[in-house]
Amino acid sequence: MLTLLPDGWKPPIGYANGMLAPAGARIVFIAGQVGWNAQQVFDSEELLPQFEQALRNVLAVLAVAGGRPEHIGRITAYCCDKPAYLAVRKQLGAVWRQLMGSHYPAMSMIFVSDLLDHPGKIELEATAAVPVQG
Repeated sequence: MLTLLPDGWKPPIGYANGMLAPAGARIVFIAGQVGWNAQQVFDSEELLPQFEQALRNVLAVLAVAGGRPEHIGRITAYCCDKPAYLAVRKQLGAVWRQLMGSHYPAMSMIFVSDLLDHPGKIELEATAAVPVQG
């Protein structure tokens, strides 16, 4: 993935404005993943552990396609608790770096009134470009 930054723009912090997938890559669309485990059970009602689990879920789905974190070109996050998000923002960054390293794809954070799966606080969906092995 190639990070896109128009000339003269200040670099964003914690995300990219755009990403360019390599030619011939397979596009992987990952549905919204909430912070539940493989048995669809929430182990916590808190935002931070739900974020970590949701990101692990995204990466698990991506791995089935042969992808790794650096293949993710876009993540959209839907969160229904803005104050909780702002309160743990630093810790969310630490979880991000643990699971994603220094890779920051194009991202959007959207605050919503609720999620379908209760007591979900955050949902992550992603698009990745996995290089063709050959």
